[in-house]
Amino acid sequence: METIEISDDLFELLDGERLDRKQHEAMMLMTVTDDGWPHNAMISVGEIVAFDKKTLRLALWPGTNTTQNCIRSGKALLVAVYKGKVNYVRLSLTRIGMAEEAKHPLERFSAVVASFKEDVAKYADITSGIQIQLKNPDEVLTRWKETLKETKG
Repeated sequence: METIEISDDLFELLDGERLDRKQHEAMMLMTVTDDGWPHNAMISVGEIVAFDKKTLRLALWPGTNTTQNCIRSGKALLVAVYKGKVNYVRLSLTRIGMAEEAKHPLERFSAVVASFKEDVAKYADITSGIQIQLKNPDEVLTRWKETLKETKG
């Protein structure tokens, strides 16, 4: 059986460390609605963490379309642009629920990498992906660190 893993670079982005340096990075988490339409949501490094190159955890806001789609289908596609490459990661999800007495009550999912593709253009350099500017970096970074700690369980 083939082992499917994310790249070293993507693991570095999702390792849950040095969040202050990664605070501007945003990714797309794509799911499918119950009527078959694609649904896109943005996710930050404070909502996803890689345990290793095959296993990740997500912490999503309860009651959102994205969370409901993840619960229903057990599938998502993560799209991350990092270090000049577009990364496409198909995730097989298992709902693990909210952490008891969580400071940040988010729906948690265990994710296994079902497929991974890294894309570059031969004729152009990919210079950026989705970039964000936090309005209150200290507050958000603190929440992200707490969220990832709770998400790891």
